[in-house]
Amino acid sequence: MTLTMAMVTVDSTDPGPLAAWWAEQLGGSIVEENDGWFYVVESPKLLMAFQKVDDPTPGKNRVHLDLLAPDLDAEVERLKKAGAEPVDEHAMGDFRWVILADPQQNVFCVAAAGSH
Repeated sequence: MTLTMAMVTVDSTDPGPLAAWWAEQLGGSIVEENDGWFYVVESPKLLMAFQKVDDPTPGKNRVHLDLLAPDLDAEVERLKKAGAEPVDEHAMGDFRWVILADPQQNVFCVAAAGSH
């Protein structure tokens, strides 16, 4: 028996705006909303959910998104203009990635497509 990934779920004290932000960034849309508690975002290659919690998880996320962009620098600039905050940048040889935080401080990484 094997597992199949269904979706990535993000906890949030205010999931609606965060779901809308990620839907826009991923070129997707909110396809389900359950009384303000659970939102499902569908994009061409990823299914994400945003669920309401009473308290945000303290400390650094233990799970994060790794995203690819055809033009890393242009995509990072677009994300910053959309409300993402830069956290850090790294390189290992030719492989370079940027760590950002979404509007609710969930950390994610963006790397150049084809660089790894």
